[in-house]
Amino acid sequence: MPRDTRDLRAAVDAATYADEGEVLERLVREAALSTEDRARISAAAAALVRDIRGTTRPGLMEVFLAEYGLSTDEGIALMCLAEALLRVPDAETIDALIEDKIAPSDWGRHMGHSTSPLVNASTWGLMLTGRVLREDRAPGPVAALRGAVKRLGEPVIRTAVGRAMREMGRQFVLGESIESAMKRASAQEAKGYSYSYDMLGEAARTDTDARRYFDAYAQAIDAIGTAATSADIRDNPGISVKLSALSPRYEEAQRARVMAEVAPRLLSLAHRAKAAGIGLNVDAEEADRLSLSLDVMERVLSDDALAGWDGFGVVVQAYGQRAGPVIDWLHDLAERLDRRFMVRLVKGAYWDTEIKRAQVEGLEGFPLFTAKPATDVSYLACARKLLGMTDRLYPQFATHNAHTVAAILDIGTDRDAFEFQRLHGMGETLHELVRSREGTRCRIYAPVGAHRDLLAYLVRRLLENGANSSFVNQIVDEEVTPEEVAKDPFDALAEARPHIPTGPEIFLPERANSMGFDLAHPPTLAAMDRARGPWRAHVWEAGPLLAVEARPEPAQEMRNPADHAELVGRVAWASRADIDTALDAARVWDAPAAERAEVLRGVADLYEEHYGELFALCAREAGKMVGDAVAELREAADFLRY
Repeated sequence: MPRDTRDLRAAVDAATYADEGEVLERLVREAALSTEDRARISAAAAALVRDIRGTTRPGLMEVFLAEYGLSTDEGIALMCLAEALLRVPDAETIDALIEDKIAPSDWGRHMGHSTSPLVNASTWGLMLTGRVLREDRAPGPVAALRGAVKRLGEPVIRTAVGRAMREMGRQFVLGESIESAMKRASAQEAKGYSYSYDMLGEAARTDTDARRYFDAYAQAIDAIGTAATSADIRDNPGISVKLSALSPRYEEAQRARVMAEVAPRLLSLAHRAKAAGIGLNVDAEEADRLSLSLDVMERVLSDDALAGWDGFGVVVQAYGQRAGPVIDWLHDLAERLDRRFMVRLVKGAYWDTEIKRAQVEGLEGFPLFTAKPATDVSYLACARKLLGMTDRLYPQFATHNAHTVAAILDIGTDRDAFEFQRLHGMGETLHELVRSREGTRCRIYAPVGAHRDLLAYLVRRLLENGANSSFVNQIVDEEVTPEEVAKDPFDALAEARPHIPTGPEIFLPERANSMGFDLAHPPTLAAMDRARGPWRAHVWEAGPLLAVEARPEPAQEMRNPADHAELVGRVAWASRADIDTALDAARVWDAPAAERAEVLRGVADLYEEHYGELFALCAREAGKMVGDAVAELREAADFLRY
């Protein structure tokens, strides 16, 4: 591998927790938009907003989010309800959950506000449900009657929630089977749209799941191939696959297994897609899987049998600080293999998960941008980069944001060099206006699957678009001016915003969180190996510590449970005399509280400072995996500081 190629790959991992401010400074330069450019783009975007509002009524998703966005208590209640239903095991718990989330909210204030009869009908049902479920503090026959209705009504309410989910499914899932989805897609294809089909279903939990998902992908590719009638693969439908659906252990700790299982399965699907004449996009997932995914894709793409096929695609999430380095690496890979790849650029789908994971794990940074304007700027910088690499990369810009669309149209003068993408059920008017006026390609990302698989997908869409600052939410709010909706994200970068506490900060000012380790981050793993290195063959000597000379039992050898030939150390256990001496000398620790606290904090600091030796000892003496060693260290430090 050439030196510069190794550097590009290393740059991806090195950028995971880069300094956000420094990265943004670079991205502003890479976007290369002057003040005049930005003013022109914002004016064009505002005009698009006016045209969208004046051309047609918004879709159901936009209307629903406008009424029940995440800035309202009711919107949060619905989100909690929908998300929790993913894990509710029985009808009784569902009833209790509905009562907990629906009853306390003020649904009546939403009645009649929406332009959609369906949303108003939903509001009416939620309002009545809330009144039935709310406890009446006044005793008497009214309370008794309400209690009876409550008991009789919960199964009905449960059924209504299920029915509402099915209705949402019809709006946002193209079909329950690939055949029904393709049939429904034909109307839009006749207008000039193309499709990328996403087979719904989350990560595989068992190998049986993984094989079932693989078979579903393979069958879908064969079916989609029957509609691939163009010699230009860009005009044909395609499929999106998740690598986590191809193995139940798609994680860095199982790298060898992933390479043995996932790479061959993905290669088989790629061969199938090439034969069918369609595109195959590898969907983006959580940040801790990115590095592993790149290595799997490089292994697959190195197969000479894929030469001449321009349909392999990669999804890049602009909210990740590694988005730019990933694009650089993909372009280099395409040149090395003499291929052309598709790159779908998205804003990102797991922001809340990534923020919370980094905090819980005690990490000092985040793998993504913490503010929406930063993601928007990153998207435009990545767009500029992609549009300068069309010799090897085919950009696919997935967005429902008028400003983003206007900027790409301003930067990308060759309309044949890229395509736009939108989600099925969202952004219809924006993309129809642009397609008819500009002659751009547009591909619709369309979920396919049973309604039981819809909820996780729908929750991600709501989290992405439910904030009151999102374009999808603002476009239907007439009180927000077109200029505000189309606001330049570069200007917004300078605005003050709340600081999101990092992992070490989440318990401040009471205490510091324990030091964390990202066990899917190659530079972190390399640093841990260096810290453990000096202790690989060390032989420890352990014995009782007393204020006087100890007289322990004869030392016993401690050997590695995984390799009995390896001597880890010797332990001289305390004798009965040592125990008596210690008990006789024991005194109450009567130092001031502040002094005791300082000592305990100091011990926690020393544990973390010497983590390399402790990790080596945990592994060699107790046979602990690295994750177990991290847990031991963090628990000890947390207890001491608490």
